[in-house]
Amino acid sequence: MKKIKFIFGIHNHQPVGNFDFVFEDAFQQSYLPFLQVLERHPKVRIAIHFTGILLDWLEIHHPELLELVRKLTQRGQLEVMSGAYYEPIISVIPKADRIGQIEKLNRRVHSLFGYQPKGMWLAERIWEPTLPSTLQEAGMQYTVIDDTHFKYAGLNDSDLDGYFVSEDLGKKVFLFPINKELRYTIPFQDVQATLDVLKAFASEDGEKIVVFADDGEKFGVWPGTHHHVYDEGWLESFFSVLEDNLDWIEMIHFSEALEQVKPKDMVYLPTASYAEMMEWSLFTPAYKAFEQFEHLMQDKKLDEEYGRFVRGGFWRNFMVKYPEINVMHKKMLRISNRLWKLPKSKQAGMQQTFDHVWAAQCNCPYWHGVFGGLYLSHLRHAIFNNLLDAEKQLDALQPARFPVLEVSDFDVDGFDEVLVETPVHDAYFKPRTGAALFEYDFKPVSKNLSDTMSRREEGYHSKLKDATTPGQESSAAEEGTASIHDLVLAKEEGLMEYLNYDWYERKSFIDHFFGTDVTLESFEKAAYKEEGDFVNQPYELVKKTRGKEAVTLVFERQGHVWHEGVFEALTLRKTFRIATDSADIQADYELINTSGKPLNLQFAIEFNYGLQAGHADDRYYYLPEGKPEDPYLDSRDILPQALEIGLKDEYMKIDINLSAGQPAEIWRVPVETISLSEAGFERVYQSSSVLLKWNVQIDKTWSVQLRQTVSTF
Repeated sequence: MKKIKFIFGIHNHQPVGNFDFVFEDAFQQSYLPFLQVLERHPKVRIAIHFTGILLDWLEIHHPELLELVRKLTQRGQLEVMSGAYYEPIISVIPKADRIGQIEKLNRRVHSLFGYQPKGMWLAERIWEPTLPSTLQEAGMQYTVIDDTHFKYAGLNDSDLDGYFVSEDLGKKVFLFPINKELRYTIPFQDVQATLDVLKAFASEDGEKIVVFADDGEKFGVWPGTHHHVYDEGWLESFFSVLEDNLDWIEMIHFSEALEQVKPKDMVYLPTASYAEMMEWSLFTPAYKAFEQFEHLMQDKKLDEEYGRFVRGGFWRNFMVKYPEINVMHKKMLRISNRLWKLPKSKQAGMQQTFDHVWAAQCNCPYWHGVFGGLYLSHLRHAIFNNLLDAEKQLDALQPARFPVLEVSDFDVDGFDEVLVETPVHDAYFKPRTGAALFEYDFKPVSKNLSDTMSRREEGYHSKLKDATTPGQESSAAEEGTASIHDLVLAKEEGLMEYLNYDWYERKSFIDHFFGTDVTLESFEKAAYKEEGDFVNQPYELVKKTRGKEAVTLVFERQGHVWHEGVFEALTLRKTFRIATDSADIQADYELINTSGKPLNLQFAIEFNYGLQAGHADDRYYYLPEGKPEDPYLDSRDILPQALEIGLKDEYMKIDINLSAGQPAEIWRVPVETISLSEAGFERVYQSSSVLLKWNVQIDKTWSVQLRQTVSTF
């Protein structure tokens, strides 16, 4: 009889900062029922991975699940895998953090389950060729990655019936390929489909190995799967069928495979992740072209034979595709480097600080695909919140460094940024793009108020017109078993009208010149013509002063404005006075007319604040006389000739006050993105955009003073 060795693994994870009800829902819908079904089938043996984030939550809220895992582990039914504690993309974090995170989860697994893990789950199966050194140093013998990785190295499906060894500088790790076909049959297709795949690999000597390993959330959390997997009994049936066929299906653990079977061969894998992730990392024009090429290959029936030569992009380019990711990442590196530079004697007492930095390395908001990821503001907030908590703990050790005034290439784009740091706030400016304030950290509550998102075209936006909304049913949703990659759903009707794209980053102190035809609506939609060449254009840092009470920065651009059909010369100078003992920024603007003729202009300064909830009662605009008629942060309105406006967040106790030295027309609009999540297309509030606008007549100069003050209450 032909036999096969079958390894079944699942990976359970929730992001740092995810809502408590999401954890609870995943527990009820997937984690608990899966293990309850497994317990009823003692001959079914699987590998399981929990991220440290999830273990921490379970220990507080559902320790009974951890007891069940321990029970199943002790009777040999479960092999518990390790990983990096907070589920980072380990190739893009410092090596010391990689080792620290893996060792932390190793200790946790041993403490909770009495098991010493021998292998690890690699977040998003993102592989880079230097990883074997890290894994071996952390005590890991193996990891599990997609068969796609091996095909990119030139192997065929028929080669992938075992495991391989790879090395970096003589340090080795064993690599198990995940069978892609099984990822799509389990649990979406009839049980027989999985048996057919296993039979195709079975051999007389029974030494071949086939691996399934994927997200545990697909067994109950993904749309339609709970009903299919549990109510309709798919998982019960699947485990029963496996038990009934143990005469030819030998269920083993990864660690047992290392003992029972020799590796097939040595292999060096290229940089890769799972196929969908590589497609998502492509820039939008390439994403569209890639999809067209894939369809062409399928139409010509060439994909099976030549598909291994077709691959998408490189995960790290998410940091180019989305500058917001790059800022998070480089802030993380800045804090991590500060921590590791401390003397070892001080590091020993700073485990909490390490945990904050490591939590801020959680991968989920560092990319975007068919999941919300980056677009979910509460996940980005959790990253910055942890980073600023760590930064404050480091600040307490190094008070003499303040105020910091640093000119350096913070985001590693080849151009210098200007960084100001005090015990109260961090203010980072980008001379290359309008000398805008691109990060503003309010330390008393560990909040980056510039944590915003710009609206960009996504390759999947073309599918929005075909999306079904609640109350409608597509064939995929009707079956309730479609893969999340196949569903085209929308959470609400009319999303096409919100599909607007920004041509600059939504940050603060952005300098606009408008024509008379620009309206609140056209500004909100970013569908207007800019009359000056100041937005996104380079400014020069002409002066910087580091004082005890304030840091002063002077930026200047010699630009042009469109006036009566001609581009006229205009110099814009803005002087920032950043207080050292309060969250106060004073900005003195001066427009200098060098055209030789009077200019009549509409000048505006834009601010964007990310307070996470656009329509919550505890977050609102306010005026000197009280709340406006519609105070919500997702409201739209124009205040004629006003001197100030404020935004309050009662949840985080933040008060932002923005005032001007002379009356301005104050516009306010929400910035809302359309992105994909597990449940389909959704509209997400990202920030509130506040614009102060003046009609100015300039013979020689015109000036105005602004003040942004942030406090807690």
